[in-house]
Amino acid sequence: MLLRSEFSLETRRRCRDKKNLASTITAFFELPAYFALVISMKFLFPEYMYLTCASVCATIGAVYDLRTRRIPNLLTASSLIFGLLLHLAVGGWKPMGMAALAGLAGGAVFFIFFVIGGMGAGDIKLMAAVACIAGFGHLMEIFVATALMGGVFALVLAISHGRLKATLMNVGALMQHHAMAGLRPHPELHVLNSNTLRLPYATAITAGCWTTLLARTVLR
Repeated sequence: MLLRSEFSLETRRRCRDKKNLASTITAFFELPAYFALVISMKFLFPEYMYLTCASVCATIGAVYDLRTRRIPNLLTASSLIFGLLLHLAVGGWKPMGMAALAGLAGGAVFFIFFVIGGMGAGDIKLMAAVACIAGFGHLMEIFVATALMGGVFALVLAISHGRLKATLMNVGALMQHHAMAGLRPHPELHVLNSNTLRLPYATAITAGCWTTLLARTVLR
C-alpha cells in the first residue's frame, strides 16, 4: 500500500509539472499573439494606418537613398497618389484635401533647405509624399521627430568620421553665412560638394515617422 501511495503521489506530481510546463509554453506564445492583436486593432484606426503607411514609404525611400544616393521619382509620385486616394477612401473629399495641403506644406518646408543647399530634391519629394500619406494632423509631430533624429544622425556621422569639431565649425560658418546672405547657398558647404559629409536624410525622415508612430501607440 505504501509503494502504491508513493507511486500515486509521484504520478500526480509529474502531471502537475507537465501542466505547469504547458501553461508556461502557452503563455510564451500567447504574449506575442496579444501584442499582434493590439497592433492590428490599432491599425484599424485611421491615424495609425496613415502613420504606418507613411513610415513604410519613408523606409523604402531610405533604402534607395542609402544604396544609390537617389530617391526614385516613381516612388514619391506613386506615394503621393496613394496618400490622396487613401484619405479619399477612408474619410472623403475633405480629408483628401487636407492630405494634399499636408503634402504641400511638407514639401515647402524642405524646399527652403534645398534652396540653401542643405538637401537634395529627392528629400523634398519624399517628405511631401510622407506628409500627404500621414495627413495634416501628424505633420508637426513628424517635423519635430525628423529634426531631432536628423541632429542625432548628423552627430553620429561626424563622430564616426572623426570630424565632429570640423562639423560644428561648419555649422557656425553656415549660420554666419545665411545671416548675411539670406537663402543664398554657401560657396563650399552644400550638398553637391563631395568633400563634405552627407547624411542620407531619408533615414532621418524614416526615423521621424517611426518615432511618431511609436509615440502615438505607446502614449495613447
